[in-house]
Amino acid sequence: MGSCLKVPLLLCFIYYCLIIAVDGKEWPHLSKIQPSTAPVVQAAAVQDLVARLIPERQNEFQIHVDPLLSTTGRDTFRLLKKPGDARVFVTGSSGVAAAAGFNFYLKYSCHSQISWEANSQLSLPQELPQIDTEITSPDRFRYYQNVCTLGYSFIWWNWSQWERHLDWMALNGINLPLAFVGQEALWQRVWKRLGFEQNEINPYFSGPAFLPNRMGNMRGWGGPLPSSWNEKSLALQRQILDRMRDFGMTPVLPAFAGFVPRAIARVFPSANVTKMTRWNNFQDGFCCPYMLQPDDPLFAKIGALFLKEVIKEFGTNHIYNCDTFNEMEPTSGDEKYLVEVGYSTFSAMTSIDPDAIWMMQAWLFMHDSFWSKERAKALLTSVPTGRMLILDLQSELSEQFTRLDSYFGQPFIWCMLHNFGGTLGLYGAAQRVNQGVHKARKMPNNTMVGVGITPEGINQNYVIYDLMLENGWTSQPVNLTDWFGQYSKRRYGFENELAVKAWNLLLNSVYSFNLTNIKVRGKYVICRRPSFKLKPIIWYQPLSVAKSWDSLYELVPKHKNLSTLQHDFVDVTRQCLQLLGAFYHSQITKAYRKKNLPDLRKNGEMLLELFVDMDSVLASNEDFLMGKWIRDARSWGDNNKESDLYEFNARNQITLWGPQAEILDYANKQWSGVVNYYYKPRWQLFIQSLIGSLVSGESEFDQNTFNQQVFRSVEEPFTLDKKQLPIESSGDFWTVANATYSKWRPRFDRSAVNFLTRAMKRNVGQE
Repeated sequence: MGSCLKVPLLLCFIYYCLIIAVDGKEWPHLSKIQPSTAPVVQAAAVQDLVARLIPERQNEFQIHVDPLLSTTGRDTFRLLKKPGDARVFVTGSSGVAAAAGFNFYLKYSCHSQISWEANSQLSLPQELPQIDTEITSPDRFRYYQNVCTLGYSFIWWNWSQWERHLDWMALNGINLPLAFVGQEALWQRVWKRLGFEQNEINPYFSGPAFLPNRMGNMRGWGGPLPSSWNEKSLALQRQILDRMRDFGMTPVLPAFAGFVPRAIARVFPSANVTKMTRWNNFQDGFCCPYMLQPDDPLFAKIGALFLKEVIKEFGTNHIYNCDTFNEMEPTSGDEKYLVEVGYSTFSAMTSIDPDAIWMMQAWLFMHDSFWSKERAKALLTSVPTGRMLILDLQSELSEQFTRLDSYFGQPFIWCMLHNFGGTLGLYGAAQRVNQGVHKARKMPNNTMVGVGITPEGINQNYVIYDLMLENGWTSQPVNLTDWFGQYSKRRYGFENELAVKAWNLLLNSVYSFNLTNIKVRGKYVICRRPSFKLKPIIWYQPLSVAKSWDSLYELVPKHKNLSTLQHDFVDVTRQCLQLLGAFYHSQITKAYRKKNLPDLRKNGEMLLELFVDMDSVLASNEDFLMGKWIRDARSWGDNNKESDLYEFNARNQITLWGPQAEILDYANKQWSGVVNYYYKPRWQLFIQSLIGSLVSGESEFDQNTFNQQVFRSVEEPFTLDKKQLPIESSGDFWTVANATYSKWRPRFDRSAVNFLTRAMKRNVGQE
């Protein structure tokens, strides 16, 4: 009953038994994953959420939490407003369920939307509509976050930003979120207690922007981590956990995966450690940490010390995440060794928390061919059935649960990964997301227990996440054409043919990704280091996106002050300019190879103009400003030295991603400021180099020489710059939007469309 703290004893016992009856046949320990706060606390937290969202109308909603509303152990919400009622009565089996019910009412009765950007649409009707409905989730869990989301999106957030996002999580029914903030402070304590000196601990941690790579991939880069960072993040984590638990969520806390500071050879000379393999060409000083072998008694000691600190500082809900072989090959392929690794990792948890459940991302099984079915089975079955919870991390494109026989009996969560590095670019696999979850639920002998979203970065393509999250409350696929049409109504607060047309054009183009031969990871031509080898990543009819742009352009004049519409027009404009950028790159390449200097100059000038106008249109909307990213990073510093370090982290992550561009442009951002001061100068240098080559006639363009030159003169200086960038939008939105559309829409001529269509056909195998 330890996980039922604060819940009245009899009520807790009844609820506990209901959950055991449903899930206990195979996985009794999953019953430990449940709210740890009293129903009255959860109800109050959701009532406060309502007050934050709609303060002037908060009294029109009454929130109640009743765990007995669900007879299946799965979250349920009930909505009731009869004729004559002054209020909508929202009842949930948990706080999260009640919040999800409130959001359902806003979306489907009031045609409103609360997205993760700040531009929600909450135009409620004067008289709230009647309703009488009850909905139960098909699954136990709705999970959120990738271990990388913290770095690519949340890393510079303060409490007010977290509070808003936690509200969003509750509204979307998230009951199993990752909670990794603040753990460096606890590791600092552990290493100190074990006898490490501070100068030996510092290289173990990277800078804040690279902390998600705690999984043994790298160390030290972007550091050292200031002590003030640990103090602030620890305080922030306490606030985050309190709010998560008040909502009835079950936060997933960190555990020990085996990675240790290199100075362990001094502190424990007999320790059995292995130097991990190099990751992404990082030099030895910033990668290849030591992994303590599982047969060393020190493994259990360190794991226990860390988990004690975690529980002492944060409490526990009995579920912990660690990933031992993320994008790294184990030192041995022997199945007995893999069993030992899994057993030791889990035993370190249960030595402190006998009810521990190990959550593991299944990315390793997809990423590395090392993981044969037999080796995967060895690791997965090293833990008792039901004591490991697997995140099938990219189910929408690369599901592993079918290959691995539903993880050999371990429960798993069907996840949509979708985004890498927090990059921008309209993209999604709507059909796969719509069908895949329901298909998996019907699979014979499946062990699926939930759905989740696991993006590396947020604040992009909200529509595809809205669609995915609704799978947590529906038992069958939706009609996507109808759903996208209704999405536009919720998004803008009114029904309009132009809006419906625009969104259905996007559905049938950018959001209909269904390929396995290409990876969409933000590697768009204009965002990459210039080269002749760049190819457009396109899987859709380009004209469909241009026509969506047309529809939004017609719609905007009558609603130009609507923030959601402004955001979408800028985003679609950015997408269209991105496509045209790829076309001009092809023309530049062709002109150079034909030694046609006039065409080279003409197309080069067009591309550079495109960057100027792209930056201007992005600057007209606050959602696309690099300045806010830098402002938030600097705000964490207690002095200029710390703020400068954080700004360097912020700039390096979205550009070079390493000292020597080891993961160049992986987390690229199509933001105002990045476009003007990073992308444009790179391409300007490229075009100048090509022109110089033709004018002199002395030598061919050399890519290696250019790479060195652009690194020295553009890329590295950008990461070291301290230029203050705008944190508010600039220019009149409609003036800028109209000018950009009027100038560049005619450029989608036959030549551009034909080139882009040919590129699409090559990618989808039609040419």
